[in-house]
Amino acid sequence: MTQELGHLVDSAINNRVRFIKAALEGEFDGPTYDGPGWVKLGAYATMPWHAVIDLWRGLNQSLASVLDGLPEERLAAPCRVGGRDAVSLEFLIDDYLRHLEHHLRHIFSVAHPAR
Repeated sequence: MTQELGHLVDSAINNRVRFIKAALEGEFDGPTYDGPGWVKLGAYATMPWHAVIDLWRGLNQSLASVLDGLPEERLAAPCRVGGRDAVSLEFLIDDYLRHLEHHLRHIFSVAHPAR
């Protein structure tokens, strides 16, 4: 679970850059990232659970502030990740939130399995 939450930390970091660049520059064109590599180098498996939670919480609170301050007209900004076809910044944000929800559901199901 610690590594999966660490993956969400890395996702927040990468998406924060994408969202801010798209909002400031009117577009984003950048790479994907090596999720397993980031998790391994992040050493989340050796970190205390509460430390990863605190890191994740802080990054997502910061990301929420970024999203609150995004100019509405920038939600249509084209974003290309890893050479894929462009999607809107709004789509990228929604995709991040779906990704976040997917992993959190899995973490909670492992932490509190149905009886």
